[in-house]
Amino acid sequence: MVSEVGEPGAGEQQRRRFLGLDFNPLTLDEALEVCVARAGAKAPFVYVVTPNADHVQRLHRSGEAIWALYRGAWLCLNDSKIIGLLARLRGLTLPAVPGSDLTEQLFMRGHVKPDDPVTLIGGTKAIAETLRSRFGLTRLTHHDPPMGFIKDPAEVETCVRLILETPAAFVFLAVGSPRQEIVADAVTRTGQGEGVGFCIGASFEFLTGIKARAPKWMRVMSLEWFHRLLSEPRRMWRRYLLDSPRIFLVFLKTEILGK
Repeated sequence: MVSEVGEPGAGEQQRRRFLGLDFNPLTLDEALEVCVARAGAKAPFVYVVTPNADHVQRLHRSGEAIWALYRGAWLCLNDSKIIGLLARLRGLTLPAVPGSDLTEQLFMRGHVKPDDPVTLIGGTKAIAETLRSRFGLTRLTHHDPPMGFIKDPAEVETCVRLILETPAAFVFLAVGSPRQEIVADAVTRTGQGEGVGFCIGASFEFLTGIKARAPKWMRVMSLEWFHRLLSEPRRMWRRYLLDSPRIFLVFLKTEILGK
C-alpha cells in the first residue's frame, strides 16, 4: 500500500512504500547527485539497491532475511518502468532509475574520476581491464568470486574483507541478486568501511560492450526486457515469460486487496 515512511537519509524526499518496498522516489539526476556527494564524503559504508519487477516478485516469495537486505539499503531505487506504471495507478510517482543507467552515467558524466579508488566485486577480468583502459582507472581493485561463493562463508568473508581493506569511494557489486545485497549487508554490519556500494548486477557487461544493450527507442518504449529475451532466449525466457509477470499478482495482492 502507498505510504510515506520517513526520511531516506540521502536527501529531503521521503520514501514511498509500494509493493512492500520503501522506494526513494528520485530521478536519475537526483540519484546521481546524492550518491556522488555521499561517495566523496568519506562517510561510513552504505549501499544502493535497484529492484526491478523480477526482484520484487521474488521478494514476495522469499523469507524475512532477504527482505531485510532491501530494507537495510541506504537508497532503494525503482529499476522498472512497469513498476512505475503500476505506481501511477495508485497516484504515486516512482521514476525509473535502472541500475545500468545509474552505472553508465556515473562513468560517462565523469563522476567516477580516473584517480578515484574503485572496487569491483564480480565481473570478469576482461570487464575489469576494459574499465581500466576505457576510463583510465588507476586505482581499480577487482575480485571475481567463484560460482556458488555465497554458500561458502569463507568466500563471502573474502569479499567483505577486500571491501574493508581497500577503502573506495565507489564499490560496485556485480554478482547478481540477492548475492550482491548479501555482501553489501555484511559489509554494513561490520560497522566499518566507507563509500557507496552499488548493487548493479550485469550493468558492466553493457557498459563495456560485452553484451549489447537494447536500443534507446526500445528502452523508451519499456521494451528492454524484450530485447534481452531475444538476445538470450534460453537464459531469459523463464524470467520474462513466467516469473516477472507475477508482478501483477503482487500488485493485486498488496495494493488492491491490501494483503
